[in-house]
Amino acid sequence: MASPASIAKHPIHPMLVALPIGLWVFSLISDVIYLMKWGGPVWSDVALYTMAGGLGGALVAAVPGFVDLLSMSKGAVKRIGIWHMSINLVAVALCALNLWLRTSSSTGATHPVWLSVLTILLLGVSGWLGGEMVYVHGVAVEPQSVKQSAAEPSAPRRAA
Repeated sequence: MASPASIAKHPIHPMLVALPIGLWVFSLISDVIYLMKWGGPVWSDVALYTMAGGLGGALVAAVPGFVDLLSMSKGAVKRIGIWHMSINLVAVALCALNLWLRTSSSTGATHPVWLSVLTILLLGVSGWLGGEMVYVHGVAVEPQSVKQSAAEPSAPRRAA
């Protein structure tokens, strides 16, 4: 099933999710660097700004993901998609709460760090479900053409 939210047959949602995931993971790494005193107070600021950037990126990535979800037929795959979306919405809400706590509490507070750990764990579960949809059920994967079959492997293509 091809993705309705795509550019030149490439689904947009998987292209966009790398940014918030990377920013949130780096936010947690920045917190660890700051809390372990491996770096100065700038690392607390880096954690705050990467958290905010990840939140914005997640909201942008959610739009094509929701378009893809709406295009799915009812059944097991759509249920997985709804779980995937729900877990991501919880992660975004935790991130928003985390951001608010960071701006309203003192520098070096540890409760936002634990929220970051929980967010990353939820993203791992959600990513597993996203992989289940793509790699097991073929969501947003362009079907192979009739010309190319499993019995006839394609000739290697030159990159340049």
